[in-house]
Amino acid sequence: MARENLNDLTAFIVVAREKSFTKAAAQLGVSQSALSHSMRTLESRLGMKLLNRTTRSIALTDIGQTMLDDLGPYIDGIQGRLQSLKDINSKAAGTVRISTSDYAIGSVIWPKLEPLLKEYPGITVELIDDYALTDIVSGRFDAGTRLGEQISNGMISVRIGPDVRFAVVGSPDYFSRHPYPQNPNDLIDHNCINLRFPTHGNLYVWEFEKEGKSLNVKVSGQLVFSRIYQNLQAATEGYGLAHIPRDLAEKQIASGELISVLEDWCPYWDGYYIYYPENRNLSKAFQLVVDALRHYKHP
Repeated sequence: MARENLNDLTAFIVVAREKSFTKAAAQLGVSQSALSHSMRTLESRLGMKLLNRTTRSIALTDIGQTMLDDLGPYIDGIQGRLQSLKDINSKAAGTVRISTSDYAIGSVIWPKLEPLLKEYPGITVELIDDYALTDIVSGRFDAGTRLGEQISNGMISVRIGPDVRFAVVGSPDYFSRHPYPQNPNDLIDHNCINLRFPTHGNLYVWEFEKEGKSLNVKVSGQLVFSRIYQNLQAATEGYGLAHIPRDLAEKQIASGELISVLEDWCPYWDGYYIYYPENRNLSKAFQLVVDALRHYKHP
């Protein structure tokens, strides 16, 4: 394949993903007119219409979508492999984009990456706070972080954090007005602070386990948040019960600002993993980030 053909295909992949000549041209470092000309030349050479253009938008034709789905991973692989070859004789540099959550950033990721970034100033890390469980391939992330049971098939996963134990907590003021729940089902009668996942608009179902018996409870209450730190704050201020990672509330539990209940129903769950597509060529910068995050169990 002629070099200009490969360049045009690479440009097409960017245009197809961005659905904008303006954004794609900025990413590729070319003018919009030059990019538009390249797309017309590619369509003429292939004898196929790939893009439907209007004055305001770009949409893929059916054959254009098929071409993106089929060739996109190969173009990504070529670019990744070229970057890997460059990394052999160069100091680690580049951007690593990770879909994660505010809790994972604060509890696991940032404490481990802080010394790495000081040692390698050429590495840039984008940590995107994302409770939506975004597909990392379509979202163009290098990796994602999730609790163990949430990892997608076809991904390589690396453990980056210890097991996580959740807790049901409420303030002394709240419990002065409400009885302690004796069983997870009792939560139905309590004012509970919910967490909503953006992807499907679903509320998080509180999960419990005791002596091998699992129990999921759909709770309700006055407040719904999309970030876990707000649940902690609202519980501390007496607005209801929250179901949150225990280490997040450990300070408040120790000081008496929060009371933990149903402890015998709150076991440890698999902790956080970083995951990424198994067919992706990894840059030196990405490998260093994964190694820095890797969790080692102490004997």
